[in-house]
Amino acid sequence: MDRTVFDSAYESNTAPWVIGAPQPAIVELERAGGISGAVLDPGCGAGEHTILLTKLGYDVQGVDFSAWAIGRARANAAQQQVDARFEVADALHLGGEPRFDTVVDSALFHVFDLESQLAYVRGLHGVCRAGARVHILALAETEPAFGPVVRETVFQEVFGEGWRLEGVRPSSYQGVARGEHAVAFSVEDGALVELPAWLATATRR
Repeated sequence: MDRTVFDSAYESNTAPWVIGAPQPAIVELERAGGISGAVLDPGCGAGEHTILLTKLGYDVQGVDFSAWAIGRARANAAQQQVDARFEVADALHLGGEPRFDTVVDSALFHVFDLESQLAYVRGLHGVCRAGARVHILALAETEPAFGPVVRETVFQEVFGEGWRLEGVRPSSYQGVARGEHAVAFSVEDGALVELPAWLATATRR
């Protein structure tokens, strides 16, 4: 991945994945009891999910490899008077002892190629405690979308030894359509659109 692409998107406030609020699918996941213990929010971006979960009383660590994203996340947390924790870190090289009980990945997994997805999942295994759950919300290939997409079967490929894939279900992801994407979706520039997604859950053995 080209870090400058992400830095530029945050600096110019044009990142289509920044909607100014948590993804509804993640809100529903928490309400359904899918989150517990110490939480990792990899690729946290502008911090919407780390801030939400911190407000709800979870012990959350948000990480992103873009310093611009982390700066934006810290500013958002300060504006909402939430003592959320963020740090600049590469999700492919997390390191450290097993310390997380839940991982909430909103639109990070799908930006990687297969080799990086495998490396990412290996890294998550290293920082997750036994029994930890990993939730991945990723854009699906089932309908037209903008941004990288993944096949449903990729989760079976990457969550192999050391994991139990609990399931993959259809979900949705909200994004901001601008320019040619707004034209393609027949909406006004800057409008929110619903994109098809997968919500996969795996448990660390």
